[in-house]
Amino acid sequence: MERSLETQVDQAVEAWLRWVPRWEPATHRGRVAPCRRCLGSPILSAAGIGANAPHGVQHGLSTRMKTIVDHAVAEYTARNLPMLQRELDQQAARNRARTYRPADDLDPEFDGLPLDPEPVPGAPFLFTIAGLADDESAALPPLPPLTDEAKAALRQEVALADEYANMVGREICGILLRHRIRIQAAISQHVEPQIEAMLAELTQSLDSPFDPDVP
Repeated sequence: MERSLETQVDQAVEAWLRWVPRWEPATHRGRVAPCRRCLGSPILSAAGIGANAPHGVQHGLSTRMKTIVDHAVAEYTARNLPMLQRELDQQAARNRARTYRPADDLDPEFDGLPLDPEPVPGAPFLFTIAGLADDESAALPPLPPLTDEAKAALRQEVALADEYANMVGREICGILLRHRIRIQAAISQHVEPQIEAMLAELTQSLDSPFDPDVP
């Protein structure tokens, strides 16, 4: 890699720290389905971000770390896994053939999140962004079929890529341990006061059942 893994993690953490002061609590309805990228993430645990932190705060960091892992695996694959690389190249060419790619070039805070809001019961969407993207993907020709031998070899290379990704992830966790204090301090300074203010406002807007002045 052109930059060391430690440098990449340091720069990603710095970018997240610059973003955190701009975070604000979401005003829309939360999603029912948990985020598979953030739920139980060892990277977030190493960074000292607890499960009670707002998901947007978690997602901004976990996505930045995932990008580092993805780039490292891509380099490893290009060097060592020719069959998997060929499959990825074919899939990339197929994706480039789509003129509508709504998930491309999203900021880290939004990358990987659902493209559409949760539906409201009784109020179906006329169309969805994800649905439009799926319709265009379905119109593209399928990838060439593989023989059984090729499938077995591809599965082996995928397993090697997964193993390498896990190794890089463990190294990132070790590097993040050195950033825990700054990460937690940023949450305490910029995130927790907003949560406390929101809870205080909610409390003031509720009638107390024990207040004798309330009819």
